[in-house]
Amino acid sequence: MKAICATDLSAASEATIESETCLECLGRIGVEELHLVTVIPSNVHGGMPGIDFEKRRERALGRYRRVIEDAGFDVEAHVVRGTPHRRLNGVAEAIGASLTVISSRGESPLENRVIGSTARNLARTTVVPLLVNRVERAADEPDVLREHLFRRMLYATDFSENAERAFEAFSYLRHATWEATLVHVETPKDPGLPEAVDPEARLAELATQLEEWGIETRTEVRRGDPADEILAAEVEYDPTTVLVGSRGHSRLRRLLLGSVSEDIVARAHGNVLLVPPERTA
Repeated sequence: MKAICATDLSAASEATIESETCLECLGRIGVEELHLVTVIPSNVHGGMPGIDFEKRRERALGRYRRVIEDAGFDVEAHVVRGTPHRRLNGVAEAIGASLTVISSRGESPLENRVIGSTARNLARTTVVPLLVNRVERAADEPDVLREHLFRRMLYATDFSENAERAFEAFSYLRHATWEATLVHVETPKDPGLPEAVDPEARLAELATQLEEWGIETRTEVRRGDPADEILAAEVEYDPTTVLVGSRGHSRLRRLLLGSVSEDIVARAHGNVLLVPPERTA
């Protein structure tokens, strides 16, 4: 499996790259090849006062490469120019990546801003599953908040086709997952489901599959606003990562993308794994 690791050369993105535990977790789910990608926005030029992009970039990428190679991965580095989320998606398609990893915060006011708003833009447009790795927000040398990326999963579903696609990620996540919480949120504003669907029975079916893989599983049907309830479940169960699809049932075509998944990417305390719909020709 190939994965992209987006970096803006900030301390926040470095925290993910230099976390031995995070790298080990990626290896457990089948990642063998990591592609470091840094994007220089088109409006940023190497000759700007106080910025030595070339030397700093070479030093940082060289250090990152050594760390990743020492962890047992094949490594490629890409330096591209343009709009960060568009170029990241372009590289992902070009190399046939199965995952994009991005840190959720970056402090680099005069430099390349991949982290931050780009995570939101990727949540809207990603062409492959997107792992948003949460790091400390206010620290000069931040640490990742949940090193064991996939040990405790919170899977949120509205039983849509894309939510089922997100559940299929357990086929590889199971090698690193110990326990899972499966959550469905009922809401009177946008019910979406046929009357014949029994949410508790559907969740029980999914739980049975995970338990056959040796994953300790619980299920819960909650009621209220989907984003708020999923985030409340995150606080209650303290997962390392929330797993969610980026499209779902909605009469207004807004659930999950544009409201729920974007809110989760922005507001979750831990990591978020966002799975987009399968692309069609």
